[in-house]
Amino acid sequence: MKTIWLSHPLHEKNDHPLVMALGYFDGVHLGHQKVIETAKQIADRHEYKSAVMTFHPHPSVVLGRSQQHVRFITPLKEKERQIAKLGVDYLYVVEFTAEFAHLLPQQFVDEYIIGLGVKHVVAGFDFTYGRLGKGTMETLPFHSREQFTQTVIPKQTFGEEKISSTYIRQRLAEGDVEQLPHVLGRWYKVTGTVVHGDKRGRTIGFPTANVALDDDYIIPRVGVYAVTVTIDEKTWEGVCNVGYKPTFQVRRDEPAIEVHLFNFSTDIYGANVSIQWHKRLRDERAFSSVHELVEQIHRDAQAAREYFQNPLAFYRKNMYSI
Repeated sequence: MKTIWLSHPLHEKNDHPLVMALGYFDGVHLGHQKVIETAKQIADRHEYKSAVMTFHPHPSVVLGRSQQHVRFITPLKEKERQIAKLGVDYLYVVEFTAEFAHLLPQQFVDEYIIGLGVKHVVAGFDFTYGRLGKGTMETLPFHSREQFTQTVIPKQTFGEEKISSTYIRQRLAEGDVEQLPHVLGRWYKVTGTVVHGDKRGRTIGFPTANVALDDDYIIPRVGVYAVTVTIDEKTWEGVCNVGYKPTFQVRRDEPAIEVHLFNFSTDIYGANVSIQWHKRLRDERAFSSVHELVEQIHRDAQAAREYFQNPLAFYRKNMYSI
């Protein structure tokens, strides 16, 4: 897959007829995958090139809708990795600026769809384009000037829930990471680098890897989780604490991410790692003594091991206590 950055005014030319999937695609969840895979199937059928168009940064950053630092299910680099796995030919990343946001719907279509040689557009039923999102999938045939056709992907659901980035963000805010494979098609993942911490873990018999995230990922709700960690393409099971270390009264603006890996003793400072979040075990809380904390960590590690050995039995055992 080739990634191409676009900025306004557009000067990019394209010599290949394209089938384009349109969307912001934060999460690249199963709904997004349906859009992208449909575009690829149509492109293959017509012997066209397949493409995805996304936007960066998030519109809320440019338009001032968010007063907080914006975090993502899939920051741009992760989004690029996930889209590449779907086998498309091109990823177009449009720089979202105030000038771009003010394009009329017809201007957007003329420059960024017709102008790029798109012969067919695929997008979700709720995709909007142009100033104030006035362009919709219902208006797209009018704006197409009969230069391309379109496919609209209907709402995708998990049970009674719409599969959406909003739903995934809600689950992460609650710590319900075990629900995410049903809508992402994979475990939720963050990547980062192992950095030096305060090294308390090794003094109490539980050495931990302190992970500094390498991008603006959403961090799951504070608490203790069963996780897997991939280092150099090898994956290890472990238990992860996300929080503020209240037992030691550590002051932090952001929660720390500390992972204890089972049956692991290698020095990995500076290593690039990915964390896959499987199950939230409990809330973070302050303990009256280090001894009490150590006892709880033993219970957390045992719970995580039981979960990985037999998830169904774990749920049956803990359905009333967790």
